[in-house]
Amino acid sequence: MKTSLSGIYPIVNTPFHPDGSIDYESQDRLVDHLLEQGAHGLGLFGNASEGYTLSGQERIQLMRRISARVNGRVPLVASSGHTGTDAAVELSRELQDLGADCLMVLPPYFLKTDGEGLLHYFGAISKAVQIPIMVQDAPLMTQVAMPAPLLARMGREIEHVKYVKVEAPATAPKISALARLAGDSLTLFGGLNCQFFIEEWQRGARGQMPGSDRTRDLVEIWNHLEAGRTREAWAVFNRILPLLRFELQPGLGVSAQKHNLVAAGVIASAHVRHPTAALEPESVAELAHLRALADGL
Repeated sequence: MKTSLSGIYPIVNTPFHPDGSIDYESQDRLVDHLLEQGAHGLGLFGNASEGYTLSGQERIQLMRRISARVNGRVPLVASSGHTGTDAAVELSRELQDLGADCLMVLPPYFLKTDGEGLLHYFGAISKAVQIPIMVQDAPLMTQVAMPAPLLARMGREIEHVKYVKVEAPATAPKISALARLAGDSLTLFGGLNCQFFIEEWQRGARGQMPGSDRTRDLVEIWNHLEAGRTREAWAVFNRILPLLRFELQPGLGVSAQKHNLVAAGVIASAHVRHPTAALEPESVAELAHLRALADGL
């Protein structure tokens, strides 16, 4: 699928049975649900997917299953970053061959490298694939800073680097800086669960990559913005903002999203794999209250 990515690309959660094994039937229902909710594409194996807990074989099985189920209806963006360059190259090539339309790539975050090292890392991946690369700029998670001039240089000099997912606070000013420096060489996406969705769109972001639990609302916001209905976009955003804020608590967002998906009847269990943190009963009750507010109940 050759297309310019834009819109709402939820990061697909990975449902687990209470014993920790993958619940493939719930995974199928979640994929169908996200497409029914209007997702413009899907993100796979990101932080909200608990991709860091998946084995290599599980990742292959999920990629095959999700790609077959989607069957080209929307683009698939698969996370293929790694702590080693050669491993990232191998994983990127593998996910491309299994049906990914774009690769979302974290920089090396265990042994950190400098700007030239980052150019080498992303350049090596680019030489090995034929699909676009989305650089994931997420220093809160990786502790790797990628300044706007460096990212703009990647867009100019590395063939397949076409996108940046900006998760480096303050995100809106960084999107402005990147839009100014990179011009048409990069398309910008927002992350961090859409906390500055509207400001980022106003500054040039062409997509968002949130969790999987409020896709219909976020697609509605997107449609309002694209149609020039800013007041209506803010009204929907403000209704769901307390829930988005709750999910931005470090380490707890994935569990919260899964509880919301269980409540919606989409997945069977909110189980998360260690070291992902599970909500305690008090937080589950608080979440239910915020979910009711977001639903206008």
